[in-house]
Amino acid sequence: MTVYFIGAGPGDPELITVKALKYIKQCPIILYAGSLVPREIFAEVEGSAEKIIDTASLDLEQIMAHINDAHKAGKDVARVHSGDPSLYGAIGEQIRRLDALSIDFEIVAGVTATSASAAWLGKELTLSGVSQTIIMTRYEGKTPFPERERLPALAASGATLAIHLGVTRIHKIVEELIPHYGEDCPVAVCYRTSWPDQDKVIGTLSDIVAKVRAKKFTRTSLILVGHVLGADNFRDSYLYDEAQAHVYRPKVKSEKSRSVDTAIAHPPLHQ
Repeated sequence: MTVYFIGAGPGDPELITVKALKYIKQCPIILYAGSLVPREIFAEVEGSAEKIIDTASLDLEQIMAHINDAHKAGKDVARVHSGDPSLYGAIGEQIRRLDALSIDFEIVAGVTATSASAAWLGKELTLSGVSQTIIMTRYEGKTPFPERERLPALAASGATLAIHLGVTRIHKIVEELIPHYGEDCPVAVCYRTSWPDQDKVIGTLSDIVAKVRAKKFTRTSLILVGHVLGADNFRDSYLYDEAQAHVYRPKVKSEKSRSVDTAIAHPPLHQ
């Protein structure tokens, strides 16, 4: 018997992986967080799965009781989480209990809210000369935070930030980021990315608070902050640069060849 921690992605049923769907189909017992995972994910197994249980109203021990019952019966369990279960998936405490019970488990990666939101915005989050680092974090609340991971410390890097679970404290986030990013730094707040009711606001650190409050976003929102969101004057990457050789393209065109190619592509106007 195995428990499969499955990443269902951000919400769109088409963003679940092939591997995740394979395990969902083969597991007779399915436990899913109904507040974050759409029931449509299980459309193909509604008539074949033995149990499909929404755990939104259950505490950890109640969830583990379902898993332990399945273990005693020798039945695999699909424990389905939103996004990627390894990121804010609260699987660590479940794994600790599985280890104590000698129950096997496997983690199946999923599409993150950060990836889906960047796709929705039509943005690359790592641009040459602008930012090569993405920091995924959350704003401090009930969960204890090490001092070195509090937002001002992370912001000192100037990296692109993906901030979870912080939209109700957007005003405090802005206050802590402006000294490091400046008031004109672009911000996008994406609400329920990839769900049918998805929504977003785009602004800067100077006006995003008012825009978020006008939308009345209070939960399930990802805050993306960074100059990559507004950059258009950035360097081309080396990956496809004809002047840069690498293992798959060892030959580099000479300066003369590149000049000829340019002349052919852009002939003088008088010709």
